[in-house]
Amino acid sequence: MLRIGIIGIGAIGERLLNTFLQHEEVEIAGLCDQNQERLNTLKSQLPDVSLYTDYQELLKDDKITLIYLAVPPKYHHQIALDIISTGKHLLCEKPLANSLAEAEEMANAAKNAGIVHAINFPMVYSNVFHLYNEKIQNGSIGELKKVEVNFQFTEWPRHWQQNDWIAGREQGGFIREVAPHYIQMLQYILGDLHVTASFPDYPEDPAKCETGFISRLETANGIPVLFSGISGIGQKEHLSCKVYGEKGTIDLVNWSILSESKKDTNSEVLEVSREKEYDLVYELIKSTKGEISLLVDFDEGVKVQSVLEDLLHQ
Repeated sequence: MLRIGIIGIGAIGERLLNTFLQHEEVEIAGLCDQNQERLNTLKSQLPDVSLYTDYQELLKDDKITLIYLAVPPKYHHQIALDIISTGKHLLCEKPLANSLAEAEEMANAAKNAGIVHAINFPMVYSNVFHLYNEKIQNGSIGELKKVEVNFQFTEWPRHWQQNDWIAGREQGGFIREVAPHYIQMLQYILGDLHVTASFPDYPEDPAKCETGFISRLETANGIPVLFSGISGIGQKEHLSCKVYGEKGTIDLVNWSILSESKKDTNSEVLEVSREKEYDLVYELIKSTKGEISLLVDFDEGVKVQSVLEDLLHQ
């Protein structure tokens, strides 16, 4: 039985809490959040779970074997180091940290402690991602020519994540919140990415996050990867990661739709099986048992963080 403690029960934390509750081999042993009203609501749903407003108290529970850290990025570093010092395994929300130096220290500490360390990048467990990867790797679209990643947001923050930190420049914005998913996916498929130029657009208020950006990256063998994003526009949210090849294109749209085109055909939406998908929780369980597993570890998180910092600051 994997006994889990969760630190941070916001919108994302609650989403994975519900996922954990569906697994027979998992027990939620403790929840921590600074919002007492939020904890009171959860108490009525989970009467047997210990509740805390101080994460240090949760970490004293020796029966908890894994912590899911779901607080805003600014607070990952110190809390993660405290978790690692207890020898508990750690699943961290993305991005790994709020700076490259913090991410590197977290990764080194986790490796030295010999714990299981992973980041919650859910796309890698989906069949749509693995079909996307297969189409790129098996030559279906031919020699790769270019990748374009586009983020278009009606508003930022989105209506379901209205809070000060996610709207702020220090630790929020859609580059920090959304781009890491695509950096991780593309580095998984194409190898390390290098930022050659990046131009984020910021409002006059120095506390507010970016409103748009245009960036150029490239792979080790020179394939250009273009990122662009904008918020505050008159259309529904639209996300796209399109790979152009000499024989065709493959486009991952809005996380779950995959379309392919060839020279002589229009774009066609591909059928994707939703059965027998990888499962983050089962992969965590396997890893804690010493079995081979599919996890995005902190070393990958550091590579994502390095690219992310260049998108924000170059």
